[in-house]
Amino acid sequence: MNPPAGSAACAETVTEAGPAAPWIVLVHGVSQDRRVFDRQVAAFRGDHRLLLIDLPGHGLSADLPGPYGIQEYAGSIAEALAAAGIERCHFWGTHIGAGAGLLLACARPALFASLILEGPVFPGRPLPAVAETLARVAATARSDGIAAARTLWWQEGGWFEVMRARPEDCRAAAQRAMIEDFEGRPWLDSGLVSRPIPPIDAALKGLDLPVLIVNGEHDLPDFLAAADALAALLPNCRRSSIPEAGGFPLWEFPEQVNAVVRAFLASS
Repeated sequence: MNPPAGSAACAETVTEAGPAAPWIVLVHGVSQDRRVFDRQVAAFRGDHRLLLIDLPGHGLSADLPGPYGIQEYAGSIAEALAAAGIERCHFWGTHIGAGAGLLLACARPALFASLILEGPVFPGRPLPAVAETLARVAATARSDGIAAARTLWWQEGGWFEVMRARPEDCRAAAQRAMIEDFEGRPWLDSGLVSRPIPPIDAALKGLDLPVLIVNGEHDLPDFLAAADALAALLPNCRRSSIPEAGGFPLWEFPEQVNAVVRAFLASS
């Protein structure tokens, strides 16, 4: 079940904590890049080394070719870890980044000390409402251009609802600016369609790593259902629901999320 090899995703390192500090590897979601973790960098850079990966088709990796499915992303994360010389890390991902990290952990658990998964997708299981939005955005990108697709993604993506409703509190303008920088190659290439993934339920049951799953109180039902299903299989899983948050608590209410993660790391 090893993910396919691919080009190493480009990444930014923050290593001022020194060579003995543990690594945290951070991976974003669709249309984002490493900047989505700006408040996490500020909070953890003093006592952890950080590797911020831009997935293919995003940020520093915008020119890397597809396919852009979750299996390919898992392979790209593995290549980025190898390129950075990281043999073991805490992994922190959001949405498809969380799912790709989880898929890699099923194949190569020795790479990971723990997993922090925000609104994770469940690799190989459908997210019906999410898939429907992705399909419409991809179709719009092809028919009307990337600018129209970005607007649709922001205006109708339920994962941004709390940001849209509370723009000042949740830094909506900065999130929107990040989306404007997204070139949309994954939408144009495949709409983020991956090759079929064999069931990973047995691997999840045997994954005896500390896992923290974080969702916002107002996360989409698709993501809450995925979190429920994962928590039922993972043997060492904890859950955290962030009050008032939506699809991206680490961006919307970073201080709350950072405190939860720090407590999790201290006890892992």
